[in-house]
Amino acid sequence: MANSIFEATQKRILILDGAMGTMIQRHTLEEEHFRGERFADWHTDLKGNNDLLSLTQPDIICDIHRAYLDAGADIIETNTFNSTTISQADYDMQAISREINVASAQLARKAVDEFSTPERPRFVAGVLGPTSRTASLSPDVNDPGARNITFDELVEAYVESTHALIEGGVDVIMVETIFDTLNAKAALFAVQLVFEELDHELPIMISGTITDASGRTLSGQTPEAFWNSVRHSKPLSIGLNCALGPKELRPHLLEISTNADALVSAHPNAGLPNEFGGYDLDAANMAETVAEFASAGLLNIVGGCCGTTPEHIRAIADAVADIKPRLVPTIEPALRLSGLEPFTINADSLFVNVGERCNVTGSAVFKRLILEENYDAALEVARQQVLNGAQIIDVNMDEGMLESLPAMVKFLHLIASEPDISRVPIMVDSSKWDVIEAGLKCIQGKSVVNSISLKEGEAEFIERAKLCKKHGAAIVVMAFDEEGQADNLERRKQICQRSYDMLVNDIGFPAEDIIFDPNCFAVATGIEEHNRYGLDFIEACSWIKKNLPHALISGGISNVSFSFRGNNPVREAIHSVFLYHAIREGLTMGIVNAGQLALYDDLPEELRHVVEDVVLFRTFEGTDNLLAIADKYRGDGSKQASVEDLSWRDGNVNRRLEHSLVKGITAYIEEDTEEARQQADRPLHVIEGALMDGMNIVGDLFGSGKMFLPQVVKSARVMKQAVAYLQPYIEDEKDAAASTNGKILMATVKGDVHDIGKNIVGVVLQCNNYEVIDLGVMVSAEKILTTAREENVDIIGLSGLITPSLDEMVTLAKEMQRQDFTVPLMIGGATTSKAHTAVKIAPSYENNQTIYVSDASRAVGVASKLISKEHRDAFIADIRRDYDAVRLRTANRTPRGTLYAYSDAIKQKPQLNWRDYQPEIPNTLGVTVLDDYPLETLVPYIDWTPFFITWDLIGKYPKILDDEVVGEAAQSLFADAQKLLKDIIDNKRLTARAVFGLFPANTVNHDDIEVYTQDGSETLATLHQIRQQIQKPGASEELASLADFIAPKETGLTDYIGAFAVTTGIGADELAADYEAQHDDYNAIMVKALADRLAEAFAEHLHHRVRTEHWGYAADETLDNESLIKEKYRGIRPAPGYPACPDHTEKGSLFKLLNVTENIGLELTSSYAMTPAAAVSGWYFGHPDAKYFNTGKIAPDQVESLAQRKGLSVPDLERWLTPILND
Repeated sequence: MANSIFEATQKRILILDGAMGTMIQRHTLEEEHFRGERFADWHTDLKGNNDLLSLTQPDIICDIHRAYLDAGADIIETNTFNSTTISQADYDMQAISREINVASAQLARKAVDEFSTPERPRFVAGVLGPTSRTASLSPDVNDPGARNITFDELVEAYVESTHALIEGGVDVIMVETIFDTLNAKAALFAVQLVFEELDHELPIMISGTITDASGRTLSGQTPEAFWNSVRHSKPLSIGLNCALGPKELRPHLLEISTNADALVSAHPNAGLPNEFGGYDLDAANMAETVAEFASAGLLNIVGGCCGTTPEHIRAIADAVADIKPRLVPTIEPALRLSGLEPFTINADSLFVNVGERCNVTGSAVFKRLILEENYDAALEVARQQVLNGAQIIDVNMDEGMLESLPAMVKFLHLIASEPDISRVPIMVDSSKWDVIEAGLKCIQGKSVVNSISLKEGEAEFIERAKLCKKHGAAIVVMAFDEEGQADNLERRKQICQRSYDMLVNDIGFPAEDIIFDPNCFAVATGIEEHNRYGLDFIEACSWIKKNLPHALISGGISNVSFSFRGNNPVREAIHSVFLYHAIREGLTMGIVNAGQLALYDDLPEELRHVVEDVVLFRTFEGTDNLLAIADKYRGDGSKQASVEDLSWRDGNVNRRLEHSLVKGITAYIEEDTEEARQQADRPLHVIEGALMDGMNIVGDLFGSGKMFLPQVVKSARVMKQAVAYLQPYIEDEKDAAASTNGKILMATVKGDVHDIGKNIVGVVLQCNNYEVIDLGVMVSAEKILTTAREENVDIIGLSGLITPSLDEMVTLAKEMQRQDFTVPLMIGGATTSKAHTAVKIAPSYENNQTIYVSDASRAVGVASKLISKEHRDAFIADIRRDYDAVRLRTANRTPRGTLYAYSDAIKQKPQLNWRDYQPEIPNTLGVTVLDDYPLETLVPYIDWTPFFITWDLIGKYPKILDDEVVGEAAQSLFADAQKLLKDIIDNKRLTARAVFGLFPANTVNHDDIEVYTQDGSETLATLHQIRQQIQKPGASEELASLADFIAPKETGLTDYIGAFAVTTGIGADELAADYEAQHDDYNAIMVKALADRLAEAFAEHLHHRVRTEHWGYAADETLDNESLIKEKYRGIRPAPGYPACPDHTEKGSLFKLLNVTENIGLELTSSYAMTPAAAVSGWYFGHPDAKYFNTGKIAPDQVESLAQRKGLSVPDLERWLTPILND
């Protein structure tokens, strides 16, 4: 049956049943119905014990199963949600728990067998509910360490239920409605015990519950962290149910679907509960939403939870019947740990720091706190480690004066109540196995056991490894066997290989969950046999990495310097050198106090050289040489040593600030920052100078692997304290010296050449007494931020018109955050939006607010509120609330329509009649260049409506000239435009050029267009098109691609395609600059606005000439300008980057095909913007059925196909297609 259900999931999306409780409520049962004859005299109330109805009202339960089966359910869940002894104890019925489970399973089995056929088998899922207790949460708000249930008690209850469900005939075990992952881990542990006892396994389904909009379970885990915690059970499926409706569940289901290499299930509620506790989402609407999940490739199994009925299940079954099930992704092996949040260690990860201070054997302070039972202070030790960058917390309670087991349990319970600590994974560290086992029973996340080894032989090693595997824990494996610790390279290799083979090959332990510790021993002991200890460890790292696939490597770094205890500077130098070389050879993680770790590059050259001689065993005299110089660097934490360490305080203040940043020292930061402020001309110069110099050094050290994450976090803290100290002085200086309302830097981002809107905003701001620094177009992030610092601006404003500019804005926002900018960021431009700003840009820059400015009229109001001390905080608070709402709406938004797999979308292409179609042969084949084209010819083709929009005057031309509100302003603007346009034409101030070409072409591979030489002997280019994949409700069933309008190669027809590029911007920048030099911004902007209109007019005019003359398929066309604007002609001219062909990179093919740059001087930027900006380019399609359309969102399968056809990597292509990716 296990194979049968898996086989079924490969063929179709399987349907789960709906709510049992909702259906029971329809029967309006009273107390006597629950009691039945058998329990008529029971001493407690039984109404509400729905599971008991399997004994007292079996026909009702069986009929509910039948109703769901008749509606199309493939999987029926047993009526056992509360059938454990723990939940039945609420009714004092724990003694019949087993009987309820058996009876419920038999009822489901009976109903399923009535409907099951060989062609369509149906299945019974034996449900293990969450119980009414929580192993991770305290029931007492005053005692966070208290628990009302233990792991062992849960296991005992779940073992009984699992045995009974299997006895009753279930096909699958389902652990569902998980709100506490530790409860679920107990259930999975129990299920594995039963499987082992019976020597028979069933598939396991797991379904968690996201409790609210926070996106976490009740016990605090994110969906990915939850998956990491339970994936060791190798379930048939992982999914989510209950608490949320389908719309609200989607983003969390997407997270599961993206990360899980198992089938994915969902059975949401029928919407959110109303004020009466009922559910209002009807069957049709729920099915529509769920079908979108399926179409998006998120689902393999779907059903309903609270509020759903057979009507819902029937509608869902019908909606997904023809949708292919989700393909299970291949997930690269990696150590995937979790606390409340996931933590993945893969080949690209940097060195992982394991916090060592919660170890009573290694920290005297922590030991004292635990012995004194000062757990609040002990928790603070853990919290500080996380704040300082520890990515895993090691907890060890091995102390002779301490009851280790209860101390471990209590501390782990308390950690669970502290989200800022428990967000990271736990390493349970003990030499006592019962302490480790007790620790594992307290942790809901995926933890690490430190450690196991072959010391006591293979039997114990295997037994403990199996237990860790059952708990889902990763393991540290010591290089230790029956003969003792491995103390040379060969022994390290032998023990690690032997351990690996037993773990991976014999018991199936995941290789990526194995962390080898090849033993760090003390170097420089004076004993000859110890000379290679450091080098052997480093070489062992290299060997393990090469020979034991996916295994990781760790070490207790402090051991290596033990022979120099009492001389901290030398110990720190040994640690630094040892780590530097070991990490390069594959060391993944280490237990190390990063706060006492010297920087490799900061070590005195003499000391570093001698220490490397010792660690790398470069000379037999290494130990003697180190002993000879050690006293020169002696320091043991005493006052004398501290004085010696403060020699850096003798340097000038800039050097001292750099030192504090690199070392992460906050003790003197305000003192030194104040001194630097007094010496600097302006407070901002302190930030621009020594502070930034120091942070640049930090970045270089971190990037080269010579500085570690916790140290970088400390450096960032120093920087923030310094900036915070300077901020009041910066504000005071600004207010005192202000002769303007504020200083605003504006720029069009790198790769984009459009600046008309930006220039208008700049003029409006200047008119309102703001100093504007305009950096122009195509400005790099480095230049924007450097200038912002130099000019001490109050606000940075970014503009962009093409879609790649959106990514550049996100990049710049991230760089502002990294460089600790604190000024607001304004976003504007044609492709920008409030949604993109809120979802993509604002989260990347948290030091101040990022705000979308929709048009020039709003810029002054936004700027004044951002700068105003009186209004700023309230304004930003309002914006943040608004953007939080936008983000929530976006996360919960489910696009309307049906998403087709790319292969299926191709089948939905428009069916054109190629048999009866004869393409017209163009009159002018090949490339044609038009130079110095007469501008006066273009004027009749100008569409003036966008011109007025550019100036924030909204209305259709010519009606806008008579508009009651803006008519007078429009008339004045139009008159000025006509005057300047006449001057441009009469004096030839702008030059118009064009190049176009007409070529033989055919469609191949459904969505590619091959362009040929005139005789068809060679392929000049292949143009890659994008196909619609989402069919909107009520829209045509056709899913179009521009390639559909060119005859397929297999038809034998020779079809044709055109390409063009025009510009009227040659001379525009120079003319605008002349006006700016005369302080005439108005005409400077007007020049560019008119050049843009002329370019669009040229494109329209040239298309008319191509249709009527050069291609000639519409030689008799007679249309006025209004008809041309409404595109009433045959054929289309779509442009790359616009809705029908949103891939900007296709401009590269167009420019190459027409040799655009050489022919007319028009160029492409790195972001595929055309320069001069007054330019248009695109394709000509002449088929009578050719039409414009919006491709809409596309799915990863089309992206992968397109990337392969274009010869790009998927990430590169995704960067260009971000706005249309269905994410």
